[in-house]
Amino acid sequence: MAAIRVALVANPESGINTDRTALEAELRSAGAEVVVFDLGQLEDAAACGVDRLVVAGGDGMLGPAAEAAQAAGVPLALVPTGTANDFARGMGLSLDPAEACRVAVRGQRTRTLDLARMDGRPFVNTASVGLSANAADRAVPLKKVIGRFAYMFGAFYAGFVESPVPCRIYCDGEVLFMGRAWQVIVANSGRFGAGSSVEEADPGDGLLDATVVPAGSRVALPRYAYAMRRGRISSAGHARHGRACHVRVEVRKDEAYNVDGELVCHESADFRVDRAAARIVLS
Repeated sequence: MAAIRVALVANPESGINTDRTALEAELRSAGAEVVVFDLGQLEDAAACGVDRLVVAGGDGMLGPAAEAAQAAGVPLALVPTGTANDFARGMGLSLDPAEACRVAVRGQRTRTLDLARMDGRPFVNTASVGLSANAADRAVPLKKVIGRFAYMFGAFYAGFVESPVPCRIYCDGEVLFMGRAWQVIVANSGRFGAGSSVEEADPGDGLLDATVVPAGSRVALPRYAYAMRRGRISSAGHARHGRACHVRVEVRKDEAYNVDGELVCHESADFRVDRAAARIVLS
């Protein structure tokens, strides 16, 4: 039986366990022929005639990787070596690099998922504006030191010093919210912030979930934070929630968005979903 052939793309800046040489050795040990590509070569890696595209890193690279794999007609396998690994946790994937490499090579069970887009930019989990983006910004210098706890520190600090964001949110053309908000979340898988989630979000239903936490007293923010950790933010307090194929977020110029852990300065944005546009190896 011929060995499975995989392309490996690793992000060396992700987390503390992204050793490309060691990961290549683990994949070979699991029985694969391995072709290695640099981070900026996702499309080339997926289209080079391999059986699978294997990516090692955090959530930020998964959208582009899933897009490249789908275009090439091959499944995507993830070795989660990022700081938070929200997608992997949500999908029940192993966080152990050696076990993840074994599954990447030998796994037979796959799942077809939707791919969300922010003005064409692909993502798998969530895009948000407001406190989540500010928290992610505060967390950046601490991720190498305290890992996923950096997001908790960032959220705590942002809740004390940041201000609500003026915004308008539309779901399939209908107004969901107009005013000032602490946070706006557009969710595909619904995972974000090192363990928070939007429980209603299903990455296989062809819809996006939009959740807004309206501005109010800072005293209420811990309750919203607790609801996020429990996956119940969409029904907490005065939160607004909508489901749609097309979500539009209108904010002031150069507002920062947190898109799967990556900070993107943007203005108003259109969010859409590509149905069944990614195939992920699960086990």
